[in-house]
Amino acid sequence: MSIWFRENIELEDLKGLEKDTIHELIGIEVTELKDDSITGKMPIDHRTKQPAGILHGGASVVLAEGLGSIASNLIIDQSQFYAVGQSVNASHIRPGVQGFAHGTATPIHIGRKSHLWEIRITNDEGKLICITRLTMAILPKE
Repeated sequence: MSIWFRENIELEDLKGLEKDTIHELIGIEVTELKDDSITGKMPIDHRTKQPAGILHGGASVVLAEGLGSIASNLIIDQSQFYAVGQSVNASHIRPGVQGFAHGTATPIHIGRKSHLWEIRITNDEGKLICITRLTMAILPKE
């Protein structure tokens, strides 16, 4: 059973969300939408590396918060509510050096006023780069 508000939502329905956002700027794209998770990827390149030549931890957080934010907004009735990041915690496990960082957001808690997500970010070999917990606030539209 799907957690998404809209029935029959497809990956194609999410194309264009990155336009004119930080996602477009650093190359984040959503790559998979399952019944209970969302996955995306981000290049590890000059836009996302720190001076030491490895993936910047802040870029990992942008990927994590981006995926969790998209996911929370897909769960709610967007005509009545909107979701915004409230708290994020990231533990960086190993450096990302090349290729892509792949993130998958899965819900830990889906409530009326908040959502809690776990976002696991891996490298192209599937090795864990970063694990993140993201709290999203669900706010009524005025």
